[in-house]
Amino acid sequence: MTETPTPVDERAGTVAVDLDRAVLVLEDGTRYEGRAYGARGRTLGEAVFATGMTGYQETLTDPSYAGQIVLMTAPHIGNTGMNDEDMESSRIWVAGFVVRDPSRVVSNFRSQRSLDDDLADAGIVGISGIDTRAVTRHIRALGAMRAGVFSGEEAFLSPGEQLDLVQSGEQMAGRNLSGAVSTADRYTMAATGDRVGSVAVLDLGVKTSTLNYLAERGFDVHVLPQTVTPEEVLALEPDALFFSNGPGDPSASERHVELLRSALRAGLPYFGICFGNQLLGRALGFDTYKLPFGHRGINQPVLDRATGRVEITAHNHGFAVAAPTDAVSESSQGFGRVEVSHVGLNDDVVEGLNCLDIPAFSVQYHPESAAGPHDANYLFDRFRDMVIAAKQNDPSQEAGE
Repeated sequence: MTETPTPVDERAGTVAVDLDRAVLVLEDGTRYEGRAYGARGRTLGEAVFATGMTGYQETLTDPSYAGQIVLMTAPHIGNTGMNDEDMESSRIWVAGFVVRDPSRVVSNFRSQRSLDDDLADAGIVGISGIDTRAVTRHIRALGAMRAGVFSGEEAFLSPGEQLDLVQSGEQMAGRNLSGAVSTADRYTMAATGDRVGSVAVLDLGVKTSTLNYLAERGFDVHVLPQTVTPEEVLALEPDALFFSNGPGDPSASERHVELLRSALRAGLPYFGICFGNQLLGRALGFDTYKLPFGHRGINQPVLDRATGRVEITAHNHGFAVAAPTDAVSESSQGFGRVEVSHVGLNDDVVEGLNCLDIPAFSVQYHPESAAGPHDANYLFDRFRDMVIAAKQNDPSQEAGE
């Protein structure tokens, strides 16, 4: 092991160690030197890039980023500070944070504190002052990969030691992170709009905005931990089921797939977003696969194939559903006909599924728009209308119960 240098007094005839030094190390050995940002120390994760020009607070507090070192492609980050209102969960979830030019001054009437202070307080190791465009181009060419940020005394480990640590880190493929981000206890949010019924939400990393939009559509929202069983869900007698966004590989969440199949067989209307789209795909019998570098940002164009309308949408996913986009498919699990409802215009990735014989649909992107455009917010209305229609078709139900 290489001994870690420690600061010493310059008056004693030696030079003090620069503990503001930092380095980003990728698993292929590529290194980027910069300055420490946030907490000092070591962090490991999957290096990914997010293309949003705004919304860094929503990105940081999105549980879907658990286990990932997030690089912001926008060069100036931190300008508007941080506040309590825009938090999408109770904490910052990213494994690490990479920016080019952190703001030296916070300037916004809603700001309560600075971004770098929040990163430090949360123990998030970051790096600034590097060429984020170069890193982005590297990841686009070679794909998302394991990485590490080393700062403070950790920056003075030898390059070989740092690379060994990065290459010993976990791969995102095959990784189940639902237990790390889900609520430990169930809780309920009362409907704030004209009441339609109740919805059971499986929290796989749900965002606050999503829950608020469901409550505004008239749902009593029962938020459930990811450990819940099919029997426990059905015992609540919900009017619908919702699977949230979340981190990890959908192929490692077979228990959640079986829960969804049980609910679909029971006739529950279903809406899923992001991870919930991937799990619907697997429940219907399709495979999922890892994208080279994923979609992350608030400027992703998606085609709604039913209307021909192009929506600008918010994304955060590294996996996708492998379903045919050129024809209606038959579910191998007995759920009838399925169509791909939305397609990404950058790379033709499946961005939505619609079941034609059961009340279920999903999208790969984030219609809650936090942060991001509001083009897809209508999907919450579509879900509400689907639940109302299902209740009207069931003589044992009365709308509003």
